[in-house]
Amino acid sequence: MEVKEEESSGTPLELFLKIGLDERTARNTIANNKVTNNLTAVIHEAGVTEGCNRTIGNLLYMVATKHPANALIHRPTLLGYIVSAKIKTPAQLEAAFSFLSSTASESFELKEFEEACGVGVEVSEEDIEQTVNEVFKQNKGSILELRYRINVGDLFGHVRKRLPWADPKIVKKLIDAKLYELLGERTAADNEKPSKQKKEKPAKVEDKKVADENPVQPSEDLNPFLIFPNPEENFKVHTEVFFSDRPVLRCCNTKEVLDKHLKRTSGKVYTRFPPEPNGYLHIGHAKAMFVSFGLAKERGGCCYLRYDDTNPEAEKKEYIDHIEEIVEWMGWKPFKITYTSDYFQELYELAVELIRRGHAYVDHQTPEEIKDYREKKMDSPWRDRPIAESLKLFEEMRLGMIEEGKATLRMKQDMQSDNGNMYDLIAYRIKFTPHPHSGDKWCIYPSYDYAHCIVDSLEDITHSLCTLEFETRRASYYWLLHVLDLYQPYVWEYSRLNVTNTVMSKRKLNFLVTNKHVDGWDDPRLMTLAGLKRRGVTSTAINAFVRGIGITRSDCSTIRLERLEYHIREELNRTAPRTLVVLQPLKVVVTNLESGLVMDLDAKKWPDASTEDSSAFYKVPFSRVVYIEQSDFRMKDSKDYYGLAPGKSVLLRYAFPIKCTEVVLADDNKSIVEIRAEYDPSKKTKPKGVIHWVAEPSREVDPLSIEVRLFDKLFNSENPAEHEDWLSDVNLQSKVVISGAYAVPSLRDAAMGDRFQFERLGYFVVDKDSTPERLVFNRTVTLRDSYGKSGK
Repeated sequence: MEVKEEESSGTPLELFLKIGLDERTARNTIANNKVTNNLTAVIHEAGVTEGCNRTIGNLLYMVATKHPANALIHRPTLLGYIVSAKIKTPAQLEAAFSFLSSTASESFELKEFEEACGVGVEVSEEDIEQTVNEVFKQNKGSILELRYRINVGDLFGHVRKRLPWADPKIVKKLIDAKLYELLGERTAADNEKPSKQKKEKPAKVEDKKVADENPVQPSEDLNPFLIFPNPEENFKVHTEVFFSDRPVLRCCNTKEVLDKHLKRTSGKVYTRFPPEPNGYLHIGHAKAMFVSFGLAKERGGCCYLRYDDTNPEAEKKEYIDHIEEIVEWMGWKPFKITYTSDYFQELYELAVELIRRGHAYVDHQTPEEIKDYREKKMDSPWRDRPIAESLKLFEEMRLGMIEEGKATLRMKQDMQSDNGNMYDLIAYRIKFTPHPHSGDKWCIYPSYDYAHCIVDSLEDITHSLCTLEFETRRASYYWLLHVLDLYQPYVWEYSRLNVTNTVMSKRKLNFLVTNKHVDGWDDPRLMTLAGLKRRGVTSTAINAFVRGIGITRSDCSTIRLERLEYHIREELNRTAPRTLVVLQPLKVVVTNLESGLVMDLDAKKWPDASTEDSSAFYKVPFSRVVYIEQSDFRMKDSKDYYGLAPGKSVLLRYAFPIKCTEVVLADDNKSIVEIRAEYDPSKKTKPKGVIHWVAEPSREVDPLSIEVRLFDKLFNSENPAEHEDWLSDVNLQSKVVISGAYAVPSLRDAAMGDRFQFERLGYFVVDKDSTPERLVFNRTVTLRDSYGKSGK
């Protein structure tokens, strides 16, 4: 609607300034003809050409830019509520847009409208203060831990959920005041990143890299799923699809469509985890599982495991079996396991209907031609062929009468759009390849862009959740469901999970595996979930890591590997029993202990074990010959060194103090053959240093020999994908195999998957390569470098 009354009412700029817009916003608005016309019309409809207060003006601006196009007939009514201050906050106005969008041009009861928009609802400052106090009480632990680093937006969201019509300015004021009351003045530390703690210098294994950084963790008490709407709210506009030659399409479900959907689902949440079975899942998929399975679990709903198997050349049963196994290992239980191929018949029938409605055509361009025409925004020569002709050719495609590569079915979208994902995407292509799931029934296969949204609709998915790279596909997703008159799920994109010092693209992972740079898809150095499992990482730790990161749309950050390691240590510190292992043994002969005498000493499985709990202890033999780490002995002592040296004493953990009395050297007069020492049976000696050890279980019998694999970061740099020659960044020391480590006898019965803390060394797990004759352990993660302080 163009208004031509500026002469009597002033220029658009004058009108916009009169309603309280600042000059910059007003001038930017004038640069957009569409918004200028809309806002001018709104000002005249509202009867405020002589001006109004800024609050009303800002709401009028929202009406001009966001009012549902399918409900313009109701705009005067809405403006009356705004001018009379019955609708006075952005939250009320957004609720009004949602109501009108679902109502469209139909009539409605004003009472229902007012209830939906909170008209007449007065939320007092006392009510807001009480709710703020309740939210703070529920999240007090997190607030005290994170202080001013707490996400205030999450706290605001909790209050908003309970009091949707509360004045946001008052809410913000009270939250700020409550934070100050609880925390006091903001300190310099509140504005700083967590600093690294100063390391002590205990005796240590020289090749051990200790992560001394304890990353501040975000609150996990705040529910990350509060951001998602309930299924009955899915009448709101999902997205606006802008066309070059027709009005804007505001996609949303009609009340009739939504009511039928809610009846089929009983109002439950339905989500899906839809991996393509063409590779092994990595830690990024752990976030996808957490989001979709987690939302369904939190709301008492259902989550499908759906194999997106539209490409018969890439899918393998190996991958299908792996995915199902990993989903279960991660702690998720699918409501139902489905395949996109289960819906091939329905997808085909809908494609025929799409052609009949004039929204698809059979094309004969080559991939190169399609690419070239898209770059030039040119229509295909076959775009406007008769519908009957496309129907006939599509049937011939289905019957195998057209050669592979000679025809595709393309959706007729908008080749002049600013969104490349509206450039007549391919819906079907010919492939004379048997399908792993459906066999040889089909020789035409749907594309992801065609099948994904339709199957979401057919499965009545309420929340279609995916990563941000799919955001530009929203237009195509909703366009297709709209033109087929299908139910439209709520789509929401979140940021990908990127972790430092690794690669996660399937192409790069496949290259590493197939070219033997790593030892298979479950190599413990990879961030595949199979690799993490084999490394000894628990699914609980991975889920805690993902929950801690949160579900955000920020796509500009990479999570440090140390943050994942923090959660791994937190989990294993509680669940992994302690034991003694020496990686690089150095022989020590205790000269004042009788030869052949073996003492069975008590060692703790858990650091805080009660002396009355016998199950919390295990026996370790102490004899005349013990082995310590080579790195726990030096020929020259120093003040900052707490290991063993000539004439110096150390405490053997759970045993006795020993003092070095002699060093036996090899013929080269440099290499140490053995240490001779005396022990203090009275334990009156109180040395500062405490070291681990393993003894001969009986005279002249070596301790239990094991193989230990020390794994480190696979790549040296934080973002190896940035390097042109990314393979040159591989860490050549990412896997170190120690074949002659010694362990205490109690480890002999360890089984595959058993996890332990090797005291002073780190957390380890029994690997699948173990045999009854030879145990193999993988290092999961190192310990914090705090041993020198605690001696634990």
